[in-house]
Amino acid sequence: MSIHRIAVISDTHGILRPETVEALRSAELILHGGDIANRKTLDRLGECARVIAVRGNCDKEWAEALPQEVCFELYGKKIYMVHNRKQRSEEAETADIVIYGHSHKYEEKEENGRLWLNPGSGGPRRFGKPVTMAMLEIDEESGSLAVKRIELSGDEARNEDSLCPGLDSGELRGIVETIVRDLSRGRSVDHIVKTRGISRALTEQISQIYFTHPGIDVQGVVDRVEIAGR
Repeated sequence: MSIHRIAVISDTHGILRPETVEALRSAELILHGGDIANRKTLDRLGECARVIAVRGNCDKEWAEALPQEVCFELYGKKIYMVHNRKQRSEEAETADIVIYGHSHKYEEKEENGRLWLNPGSGGPRRFGKPVTMAMLEIDEESGSLAVKRIELSGDEARNEDSLCPGLDSGELRGIVETIVRDLSRGRSVDHIVKTRGISRALTEQISQIYFTHPGIDVQGVVDRVEIAGR
C-alpha cells in the first residue's frame, strides 16, 4: 500500500473526544503540535497509533522529555514541527511540510511548494472557533500529498465550573479586558473574584491564559477561553 494516512492534531489540552479517538485510530501515525496537557492524554494517543509530539507552552514538568521542535523524513517528505510558528528554526525553511499549533486557528496554505499546516484546536471549544484536526494522505509512490480538514462536534461532557456559559462575544471581551487590566496591575485572582463579582473558574482560566502566553493581547485571551455548550 503506497498511501499513508497521518493524523495531525494540536492543542488538545487534556480532551480527547470519542470521535477524535476514532479518527486517530484510522491513521498509522499521529503528529501532535503541542499543548497536550498531561501524560495521560499522551498515553491515550499512543493507544491509537504511534505518536510524534512536540512540547507546547502549557506542557510543564511532566513533558520535559518532549522536544521543542522535531524534523524528520516520512514517506519521502521532510516534516518540521514546532508548537509556536514564531519560534521555528531555520530547519523549517527546508521542510516539505511545516506543522504547528498554538493559535487554535486552522490554517492550511502552500508557499513555494511548502505546506504550512495548523490543525487548529482539537481540545476545548474556544469562543467562536470550531474544534478541528487534519489528516494527511501521502502517496509514497507518486509523492502526492492531500490534506483533509476534520471538524469535530465538540459535544463532550464538560465540567461547567471551568467554563463560561451564556456570554456573547461582547460580554466576554469586556470581562477579559477587566481581568487582564487587573492582572497587569498585580492584583490576585482572589481580589478580582471578590471585587469584580466574576466567577472564580472564569477568572482562573483567564489568568492562566494570560500568564502562560507572554505578550498576549485581549483578543488573544478571548480566542482561547473555553465556552460551554458551543
